[in-house]
Amino acid sequence: MITRVSSKVASFTESVIREMTRLATAHDAVNLSQGLPDFACPPELKQAVKDAVDADLNQYPITFGESALREAIATKTGWAYPGWQVDPETEICVTCGATEAMVATMLALVEPGDEVIMFEPHYENYGPDAVLAGATPRFVPLHRPDWSIDEAELRAVFSERTRAIVVNTPHNPTGKVFSRAELDLIAELCQRYDVLCITDEIYEHIHFLGDGGHIPPATVPGLSDRTITINSVSKTYAVTGWRVGWTIAPAWATKAIRTVHDFLTVGAPTPLQAASVTALGLPPEYYTGLAAHYRELRDLLCPALTEIGFRLHAPDGAYYVLCGTEDLDPGGHDVEFARRLITDLGVAVVPGSSFYANPEEGRKLVRFAFPKRPDTLHTAIDRLRALRRIPTNI
Repeated sequence: MITRVSSKVASFTESVIREMTRLATAHDAVNLSQGLPDFACPPELKQAVKDAVDADLNQYPITFGESALREAIATKTGWAYPGWQVDPETEICVTCGATEAMVATMLALVEPGDEVIMFEPHYENYGPDAVLAGATPRFVPLHRPDWSIDEAELRAVFSERTRAIVVNTPHNPTGKVFSRAELDLIAELCQRYDVLCITDEIYEHIHFLGDGGHIPPATVPGLSDRTITINSVSKTYAVTGWRVGWTIAPAWATKAIRTVHDFLTVGAPTPLQAASVTALGLPPEYYTGLAAHYRELRDLLCPALTEIGFRLHAPDGAYYVLCGTEDLDPGGHDVEFARRLITDLGVAVVPGSSFYANPEEGRKLVRFAFPKRPDTLHTAIDRLRALRRIPTNI
């Protein structure tokens, strides 16, 4: 009895993504597994952190976020998406990254016995977050090659037991950007069954569809009063280690999220909250340049992967590409294939099974992350070209 662990925790394992990073470090492999940039953040952010520490902003913050940061989040949201007005006093909770924002939202708004819908493949934290809240994840497949939604399948999974649906747009791991038609469908179903929409939008500015390409669900009619938007500074500003995130939600939901957040982490790091104000104050051209930069990296990696033998649909957003390995690993042993890439070729990827509740559905997939310097990607591509000379029956 002493060694018994929670049945909730026993139902899932540690992060495969973080495991692949550890293996990459151990084998000096190029890390295209975890989505962390290997280039510097904007220099003004570094200076802002130094200034905050020098100003002795090193003590506990306001639990749900320093007022200057909440004001900056509301202001930036308003100019990025005209018409979306956010009250920084009642509708924002600052958290320790989007990771905490998601689990705090689940714990605050989902009851044991509820069901939470998720699109699959999905970022690996979502399922465990629902389980920790006592809910049951229900999965809806995204279909290759373009990761489309089957309307009938989505309609079939909604029921009176459904409490929430998780939307991640732009999407990790596929790079899918949800269309207006898809969001309208989700809005219809959420209204019909009185369901919350929990949306992870940390890649909001990393997409390749031009102005208006990313549509926040909170701006879609029928979703504005039932959407919890999750975001952070991590991806947009290349500071994944800062762990400053937030939720934007109706006041009643924000009150509950703030309560849970208080007992999870108390508050996000004070000097990094101050520096995040500087990040959110960057001019509009920063975001235009960001999308162009990642488009160049995508267009460097994806054609090379196709040439090597991976099957892929070029992502419309985020900085990942989920590739089929049917021609390189016909047996569909994604974990062994990923380990072989690390140990034999020196390139780390994420096995596709980690993005599926049923691992068998991801056995012929691997995910590449491309938030890397061009020379890093060139090194990885050169190493991966050896796959064309390795027998596929290994």
